[in-house]
Amino acid sequence: MPENISKSARVVTVAAGVENTERAAPVRDGRHEALAVLIGKWINEGRTIEITETPSVPILTSDVYEWAPGGFFVVHSAFGKIGETSVGGVEIIGVDGEEYSSTFYDGFGNVHVSRLQIEGDEIRWIGDRTRCTATMTDDGMTQVARHESSADGVSWSPSMDVTLRKVA
Repeated sequence: MPENISKSARVVTVAAGVENTERAAPVRDGRHEALAVLIGKWINEGRTIEITETPSVPILTSDVYEWAPGGFFVVHSAFGKIGETSVGGVEIIGVDGEEYSSTFYDGFGNVHVSRLQIEGDEIRWIGDRTRCTATMTDDGMTQVARHESSADGVSWSPSMDVTLRKVA
């Protein structure tokens, strides 16, 4: 084996923490490539759902989904406004066994952990208190997303509807 290839392989095993174990270094596969549908820059417009004594307000945000180095994880940064409130955060999406996991760190100091499912043109984020179903349309250039929330993890109510349009 040429010296530069063996050095590169060692770097990968050291970085993965598997140099002196029998665990294999991760291999990028079709599960990772399925996340490519998210990659790009998106502009989102929509509204929150009116609930008792809380009127609906407009939503205008920007989302950027990009591959982290190596292509194993997607880094999603988001920022914008819901009504007059500035919102945003950073999400990391990756393969976790046979499933996908998502961890979103919002601009208010909260951490939201979700399972992510991709089935055909539908992408679902399923958390304990929030969930979202996005339907891809327009040859992957548009996502129609319906968000729901729950105070108890049992009863769910619509919370916002947004349309994401890929701009780059």
